[in-house]
Amino acid sequence: MAQLVIGPLLRHVDASTASIWVETSDPCTVTVTAGAEQSTERTFTVHGHHYAIVDVPVSEPVPYQIHLGDEAVWPLETMDPSVIRPVDRLKKVVFGSCRTSVPHDTAHTITHGVDTLFAFGHALTVHDELPDLLIMLGDQVYADEPSREMLDYIKARRGDQEPVGEIADFEEYAELYRQAWNDPEIRWLLSTVPTTMIFDDHDLRDDWNTSKDWRAKMAKVPWWPRRVVAGLGAYWVYQHLGNLSPAERAADEVYTKIRAGDGDGAAVLDAFAQQADEDPSTSRWSYARDFGDTRLIMLDSRCARHLEPRERSMLDATEWAWLEEALADPPERVLVGSSVPILLPAGIHHIETWNEALCDGAWGKTVARFMERARQAVDLEHWAAFRRSFDRLLTMLAGSGTTVMLLSGDVHYSYVARVKGLPIYQLVCSPIRNPLSRTLRLANVIAQFGVATVIGALIARTAKLPRPPVKWRITDGPWFPNALATLTKENGTHVVRWETPTVLDDPPKLKEVSRVELTPIR
Repeated sequence: MAQLVIGPLLRHVDASTASIWVETSDPCTVTVTAGAEQSTERTFTVHGHHYAIVDVPVSEPVPYQIHLGDEAVWPLETMDPSVIRPVDRLKKVVFGSCRTSVPHDTAHTITHGVDTLFAFGHALTVHDELPDLLIMLGDQVYADEPSREMLDYIKARRGDQEPVGEIADFEEYAELYRQAWNDPEIRWLLSTVPTTMIFDDHDLRDDWNTSKDWRAKMAKVPWWPRRVVAGLGAYWVYQHLGNLSPAERAADEVYTKIRAGDGDGAAVLDAFAQQADEDPSTSRWSYARDFGDTRLIMLDSRCARHLEPRERSMLDATEWAWLEEALADPPERVLVGSSVPILLPAGIHHIETWNEALCDGAWGKTVARFMERARQAVDLEHWAAFRRSFDRLLTMLAGSGTTVMLLSGDVHYSYVARVKGLPIYQLVCSPIRNPLSRTLRLANVIAQFGVATVIGALIARTAKLPRPPVKWRITDGPWFPNALATLTKENGTHVVRWETPTVLDDPPKLKEVSRVELTPIR
């Protein structure tokens, strides 16, 4: 008898259709019943694991049930019912990034803090004003920093074989996702709040695609080719499929081939993942969706990078063409999701642009080699470190004529930045659960000060770099607690709240870290 292994996850939802994703223990039919509507799909198989994504029509809020074959498996008796709510406008959006899935015991609370996603799921009930969308901005799993429970699984499975202490293949990724998403509170949250996702480096490995030099080093590591294929393949199954609309999924060549096959689709998926890594222009992880007066554009700022020195680009040519089309004729508001921030504290921005120029030989080959090592050692890999891409993107956004909100994570602190004279805002929320050390917190606070900005600008001028196309500044933050951010509109004004879980309460409750009104540009 088939059982649920992971899920259900409520993924793509619009005004008329909801997509529910599951992993099951055995091949079976998956039936979703939502009120009077019922939809059934047969599972597909890759690497011995079984999945289905079921599209069900919806016209009003309604609880749903799931059967595997003839057996009712969801909702569980111990949980509130899972409810689908049609989404035609984004009235309430929650976002964040960087979540380690370690246990919720006292020891890990001391080292990692309270899990905000766990606390958020515990605090919500079906009767609350639930978010219209939860945007997960990267590092949903840490393939290079697994929990002790995951390390025990790896040890029992393959002993001390390389890579020691890291994920090796699809089977281990499947277990990594299971451990990340199967806490009851998180399971219920993901079953009833629509989610959309994009990867960052730790979904594959720290510093993934930082530079051409990084890729050359990793290509010499014997276990890396298997790992990157497994990581991208697992991302396609566990995260990417649910980002797509039913029509986009039906047009996906890989999905069509795997579902059409009679057996295990591992070979199809692995071939796709290998090609996606070797030639990013052959695939697209970015996507765009319209919700009434809002367009959401989620950017792949990892796999799509072009890494040739002096030609570096955060997006390849194919991706830039797609983005230009996505920004054409924008609605009243555009949300741009990028796992790595676009607008950094100005001092850090200038250092990253300077580092890139020196990596490209502005001060000679010897300095270039040293600066490449520094680029990888201290994570100088944001949009600022791809300066031509930064200028191109900000010029595009400045000319869009609409309000733009840049949603990002990655840096393990939260803040708001505003572009001078333009309705462009950078909203950063990180981490969900993976706080910085005190030393790194202090370093980032120093980077906010005006003197750091001046020094950074002077350093950048030594490489004869032009001024950025826009001016911006950090107006609120930084805040360092584990957090999730909520974006709403109140009396015509966009409001963002950052909330963190309390440590002493059992179960944990959420308290407000900050509330920021994004005052319209006059």
